[in-house]
This record gives sequence, structure tokens and C-alpha cells, in this order.
Amino acid sequence: MTTTASLSPNAPEAETLTASKPDFADTLRHYWGYDTFRPGQEAVVRSIAAGRDACVVMPTGGGKSLCYQLPAVLDAGRTAIVISPLIALMQDQVAQLEQMGIASAFVNSSLGAEERSRILKRAEAGEFRLLYFSPERVALGGAPEWLKRIPISFFAIDEAHCISEWGHEFRPEYRQLSRLRELFPDRPIAAFTASATQRVRHDIIEQLRLREPHKHIASFRRPNLNYIVHESNSRTQEELLLRAVRRVSEGNAIVYAPTIARVGETVDLLEDNGIAAIGYHGQMDAKARRENQEKWMTEEVRVLVGTLAFGLGINKASVRSVIHLSLPKSVEQYYQEAGRAGRDGLPADCILLWQKKDRGLQAYFIGQIGDTEERERAWQRYREVERFVESMECRQHHVCKHFGEQPKWERCGTCDICAGTPAWLAVEVTRSRGRGVKARNAPPEQRAIVEQRTAGANLSTPDAQLREYLREWRRNTARDLGVAAFLVLHDTALDALCAAKPSTLQALRAVSGFGDKKVERYGQEVLDALQRFNQGERAGNDWRAAASHPREDTLQLLEEGRTFEEIAQIRVRKVSTVVEMVAKLVEEGETEFNAKWLSAERYGQIASAIRQFGKERLKPVKEALPEEITYGEIRLVAADLRMNQKSKMSPARGGHEPRCCPS
Repeated sequence: MTTTASLSPNAPEAETLTASKPDFADTLRHYWGYDTFRPGQEAVVRSIAAGRDACVVMPTGGGKSLCYQLPAVLDAGRTAIVISPLIALMQDQVAQLEQMGIASAFVNSSLGAEERSRILKRAEAGEFRLLYFSPERVALGGAPEWLKRIPISFFAIDEAHCISEWGHEFRPEYRQLSRLRELFPDRPIAAFTASATQRVRHDIIEQLRLREPHKHIASFRRPNLNYIVHESNSRTQEELLLRAVRRVSEGNAIVYAPTIARVGETVDLLEDNGIAAIGYHGQMDAKARRENQEKWMTEEVRVLVGTLAFGLGINKASVRSVIHLSLPKSVEQYYQEAGRAGRDGLPADCILLWQKKDRGLQAYFIGQIGDTEERERAWQRYREVERFVESMECRQHHVCKHFGEQPKWERCGTCDICAGTPAWLAVEVTRSRGRGVKARNAPPEQRAIVEQRTAGANLSTPDAQLREYLREWRRNTARDLGVAAFLVLHDTALDALCAAKPSTLQALRAVSGFGDKKVERYGQEVLDALQRFNQGERAGNDWRAAASHPREDTLQLLEEGRTFEEIAQIRVRKVSTVVEMVAKLVEEGETEFNAKWLSAERYGQIASAIRQFGKERLKPVKEALPEEITYGEIRLVAADLRMNQKSKMSPARGGHEPRCCPS
């Protein structure tokens, strides 16, 4: 039996959508510019349009948003209420909808009271097809009163796994959404997620009180993704990261670092090795985050290093590699983040470079959880991650079984278990004196991979040159309009444009990703750009950012007499990251220890402890010292002592006496 919602008393009279038989294909073509639905989309769209509850699990990039946006468009005069967890995600989706000519808005803490009031008045008049809210705002005490004044078509809950305590991103405010069923008993509710185990799916249905929902559970297998799990250590991880990133000669890469400090350190490592990279984390101001995201989206900078704050809702098709530098907190988290690779269906690498110390760190944080039940759930997720990284089972097979899928196949044929450890990972890594690490005994073909840079592919074909030219046109157009480049043209639409090379507006309308509004706004400009390309115009060579020089920049600032705090502010780094780099520069003899950094007494205390416990392991040194002495200060003194030891062993190098050498 299918449950069909009736109209609420304050909604305008209208025929039901089922009776009016809307043309889903025409709507898809008109607004989105697509001729066909992706697998599973049409059934979900028809179900929601018919007024039925739904529980939808689709992988990242599977097209979840369209599943609720299209039925919302079809219901003229009423509004779909979308619950979304991130302000940036809401803003991006509303901006995309407006580009397509679909009336929509968001209400969140970024708006002033006057603007919120204006939007809600328009919503009461039924002017919007979609209205986005955060779960916190829906949970506010007065929310039901103003929601009931809006002619609501249905509720769409995005990232619905957040409602479950068994989910990997449980958010208590999502629990308040269970009120929607009692407050709006005749309004359908559709829940969407990319990563929910069978237990979490059941919890979503129970918490939201979905009634005989249409269930769409897509396969969790992503056949184009190549899962590679490799245990590394502090000695080898940096070089393996460099090799992994240098393999990306087209498209983008995401590097996930476990802490904000590691984001800055990793960006510096990449740039110090000639690879342009930018950072992204929650402590950056919103403007800097948006600017860095835009540089990455337009491929001005191909590599982005971020914390878990990056990625939710990012619609970037050509991510060729997602690299994790520590164990994830759960298999679901890893699946979601790694799944940001290869959304265009082309091969992509998902590389997990973990270390044994990750386990200890995770165990420590789990031990800090006060709630007994939540702590046990965290331990369960921890053990599932352990099984994943240690398993000799096909990675794709393991992931599918984790989510409750029962695959009829045994091996994917491409992961590190099925195909063996890739050659670029198998080459021995050894420390080199000076900067970083290097490969030893590498065969010629491996050395070629290791030495490859991320400057971009050799544009030898007309299509590749056209792609570069249109990327430049897209970037310039977006800057002129003051919008993000992906709002002008998605990567997939840009690639379809390169393949079709239309010469008329009618031909452009047939290109995938060009809806009527898109053609109306940009059609003639696109045709003009194609004509200029045919006449011999090409993209400039200077629009991609070059790697900066973090060591040289830091040295220059030190020479100017800047403090560590000032350098951190100028370079947008944490102070601890700056201190770490300065310690390396001291140890490598590129700068001398400055007496202003530490008092003689403090230096003496640290040096004495280092002499007692050694320079290799800092934890015993830290524990032996007063609590106010930081790891950064210990690293600086240890670096100075190492430099002096090297100087004494090599008199020709010169050197200086340490400030204090207590016996």
C-alpha cells in the first residue's frame, strides 16, 4: 500500500501530481539540460512527486539533490523544505538553482533579521519551489508556527545519517526532526544519505517515522575507484604522499590531514617540492575558505589539503585522487570522503596512508568520550576500521558487505588486494640529508613517475587545448559576474561541450548540462568563445598558480625580525606549524637559533632533559619538563643541539656554540 499525502488546509487547491501526469523528462531537459536520469533517480522522483515518503541511499555524486529538486519544481505554488547541515552547502545549492531559473532561498544564521523576515513573507506567498533550513533552525521553539504559514509540498532531509546515534556523524539537533511527522502529519518526508549502514537506515526510518517509504539503496560498489591501503610511518609517509600527488597530471587531488596543524605542514611540504597546493580548515575565515575552494574548483591550484571540514556537497567531477594521511574514524566516513574521487566515472585513486600511531591517537580520543553508550559505538567503529585496513579481502567487496550489501562477485580486480601493491608504493623509501625523503633503487619507469610534476597535462590535442581555453573562459566569466566558476559551467558540461563543439544555439541546447536558462544566459558567449578558438586563440599559460616557497618565505620573515606569531598570521598557518618549519631550518643549517626565541633558563631546562632522555623521542622529554613548555620549544632546542653536534663532527662547516649546554 502506498501512502499518499493530502493537501494541507492552507495549501492552494490543485490537482494531484499523479493525476496531472507531469512530464519528468521535459522538466529534466528544460532545467538541468539532461536527456536521461541516472540509475534510480526517476523512480525516486516519481515516488516523491506522488506524495510518498522515501529513504534514499546514493553514493557521492549519484545525483541525490536532483531527486528532491525536480519534484519540487513540478509542484507550482508549494514549497519543498530542505534540511541541510552546512551553510556553505545551502548557499551553493540555492545559487545553482537560481542559475537554472528555479526560485529558491535559504534561511540560516548568515542572514540578518530583516532579510529572514523578507524571505519568510515570500515563502508564505508560495514564491519559492525550495527553501533550505539548518536542522538547528527547524528545532527552534517558534519554528512550527512560521512553517505552518508556508504551503509545504514535502520535507527533504539531506545527510539523514546524522539523525542516527549509530551514524558516523551523529548530530543531536537532527533528532528534533522527528517532530516533523506529528507537526505535519500529511506532508511527505524524504530522507537522503550517501553513507548509511543497514542499522542506520532502519534508524532513519524509525526516527523520522517514515510511512511505507519508497526505498532506493544503490550499490555501494564504485567500480572506477581504485582503493589502496598502505601502512607507512613518519619516515616514509611524506615521500609516499609526494609520489601519490605527482601521479595526478590531470584533474584534481584532495589530501585529508587529521589536524589543522597537519594541513599547514602538508601544504608547505608539497609547495617546498614544487607542487602548488592550498589549505582548507574550520579555523580559516569564511572568505579565505571560499577563495581557496574556488581556486581548487577552477584548477588554478589542483591540490587541496583539508580537514574533514572540506568536501560536503562539493560538486567536482574530475577528482583523480583522494589521499588520507591517517586512519578515518569509521568505514562510512572513509567511504564518503574517498567517494569524492571519480564522480565523472573515470578511474581515480583512493589512497589511505596510515600509521600505527593513528591507533593510539584514536584510542585516546575515544577514551575521552563521557557517554558510555557513545564510547562503545566509537570503539565499534574503530574495530571496523581496523578490520578494513588489515583485511586481505577485496576492498570493494569489504565496503559493500559493511553497508549490508551481499555482492555476487568476489573481486574488483583493481584494488591493492586484488591487483597487488602498486610499484610506486613498493619502492623503498629512505631519508635524505636536508629536505624530506627520497626513493632508493627505483627503476627508471618508477623514477619517471616520482619526478612527474603537477603542472598539468601536455596539451597536444585540439580537444585538450579547447578544454583549457574554455576553462579560462569560465574562470574569467565567473570573476566578472562575481560567482563561483562551477555555477557558470560544471566540469561535465564543459567536457560535453568540448566533444560536441556546437556552432548554433539550437545545437548547444542538445549538449548535456545546458538547460534552457543556461543557454539563455551564456549561450552566445559560449559560441563566441568557440569561434575565437577556431580562429586560433588559445588559453594563456599563466592562469594556474605556481608553487610558493614556504622555506624561503619563512626565512625572509625571520630575517625581518618577525615573531613566530606574526609569521603564522602572514602565512595563514598555525604557530606550531611555523615553529616546526623553523626547527627544520635550524637543524639543516639554513638559519641560526635566535636567543630571542627562548630565555637562557628555559633553553637550559629543555637541553638538560634532552640530554637525559635523548633527541629522538620527545614525549619523555615533555613529560619531564614543566607543563607550560611546549613541544615546539623542545623541537627548537633539539634542532639547535643536533646542528651543533653536526658542526663539531664537521669542523669545516663552521657552526656556533649552543646557548647553554648543561652537563
